[in-house]
Amino acid sequence: MTNTLITKLSIDQLFVGMTESASKVITRDDVRRFSELSGDTNPIHLDKEYAKETRYKKNIAHGLMCASYFSGIFGTKLPGLGSIYVSQSLRFKRPIYIGDKVDVIVKITEIDINRKRVKFTTQCLVNSKICIDGFAEIHLS
Repeated sequence: MTNTLITKLSIDQLFVGMTESASKVITRDDVRRFSELSGDTNPIHLDKEYAKETRYKKNIAHGLMCASYFSGIFGTKLPGLGSIYVSQSLRFKRPIYIGDKVDVIVKITEIDINRKRVKFTTQCLVNSKICIDGFAEIHLS
């Protein structure tokens, strides 16, 4: 999800229903680095043998790691430069495994021009199935 081009959309350029997306294949290295960064070294994420004995049978990615990809879209694509994350609610519906291709989608649901606030639905999908969904609010500075 590396993106060197950063857009800057003003609030009057936005509209309800506007969407943006990105895709990312989850790697073992991503999970290892997020474990180190977050301090979450739960073996369900890191230990293949441990994971085999769980209901998941394989290592799963951290839900918050996958949800953090929303921030990449907000900060670089929609709305882009000047976006400040105000809130995010999340529901973790399905596991995301190492090797999965995650499609990350945000969609504008509400715009408050006076307060410079934009509300979004947020989703992470694998094979068109919702794994994470929620709502976000962004302030435009």
